Amino acid sequence: MGCTSCATSTNGQPKGCRNNGTCGTDGCNKLTVFDWLSNMSLPGNQEPFNAVEVRFKNGRKHFYQNPEKISLNIGDVVATEAANGHDIGMVTLTGELVRVQMKKKKESNDIKELPKIYRKATQKDIDVWQRVRDKESEVQKRSREIAIRLGLQMKISDVEYQGDASKVIFYYTAEERVDFRELIKDFARAFGTRIEMKQVGFRQEAARLGGIGSCGRELCCSTWLTDFRSVNTAAARFQQLSLNPQKLAGQCGKLKCCLNYELDTYLEALDEFPKSDVKLLTEKGVAICQKSDIFKRMLWYSYENEGMNWYPLDVDKVNEIIALNKKGKKVVSLEEFTVEIEQPEEEIFSNVVGQDSLTRFDKPKRRRNKRRNKKQNQSRNRNRNSQKNA
Repeated sequence: MGCTSCATSTNGQPKGCRNNGTCGTDGCNKLTVFDWLSNMSLPGNQEPFNAVEVRFKNGRKHFYQNPEKISLNIGDVVATEAANGHDIGMVTLTGELVRVQMKKKKESNDIKELPKIYRKATQKDIDVWQRVRDKESEVQKRSREIAIRLGLQMKISDVEYQGDASKVIFYYTAEERVDFRELIKDFARAFGTRIEMKQVGFRQEAARLGGIGSCGRELCCSTWLTDFRSVNTAAARFQQLSLNPQKLAGQCGKLKCCLNYELDTYLEALDEFPKSDVKLLTEKGVAICQKSDIFKRMLWYSYENEGMNWYPLDVDKVNEIIALNKKGKKVVSLEEFTVEIEQPEEEIFSNVVGQDSLTRFDKPKRRRNKRRNKKQNQSRNRNRNSQKNA
């Protein structure tokens, strides 16, 4: 967090700093870059880098030149050059770190090719900007109704107005190509402004909308992940994960990006393991691989005619047997190389949280039965006495 006094109000806006998400340090926003060069002075006779990074809605960022050399700090609201008119954004980075970010994102180092920053946003600019931002949810609802009425197979996931309200951008996802020429005409008549349609992928849609993942933390794509690499089922196979689509898929409906995080470590560990289709030749018979465990560095083999009997072997022992087989030699049997695995004692039930026995409802309590029998005997004695007296 950029400011320690931030909190969340009932409508989701930050309170405490009273900046409503426009903190001066940009610490309350998504995909924030920490300016670790801010406290360092430039060498003599070197002018500061005259470009800034500006953030727009949902983490969209662009680089702009500052031809007028306006004094800008992180968190300043500025009016930037757009295709038609101007847009309103927030400065997220200044100084030499902008040069580093441009190099990282493979942008041209020529500042003159960048669009310009016109000025710091006036109160009039901010009022127009806030007014159109408040209209976006209603526009998105109406746009979805129009798309459904036209029968288009698409989903409008987000709407973004340009800062001067001269254009509105509709972000949509679709499985196939969509002919939205009639849709644009209906949008122009309904909203009275220029329309731009942008198709985004399902991962980009999840990044824009945000959410909480199965790990309990905010989605990586909406906080720090910017490059979306392809993920395939081979990553799950190498990590010996169950190919369950419900567990491996993220909120975007695609395979989770975190499957690639530890993949290189698994591939490096698997270099020591032989391929699963390699057979071991012994005098007792041919053995095939049944299972492998990367963490324990163990493999389980069984003879072809005894598939139910598995023998645990260490990776080094397996590689030793394979080396002997390549020289034309056979080992006597797998039993000579078997590793003994200690089986921990399994507890049927462990009272770790102070709970009662799981069988507490199986047997009735004796105390209640005694009381019940005692009452029944007393009632019987009373009936007998009453009969005798009669």
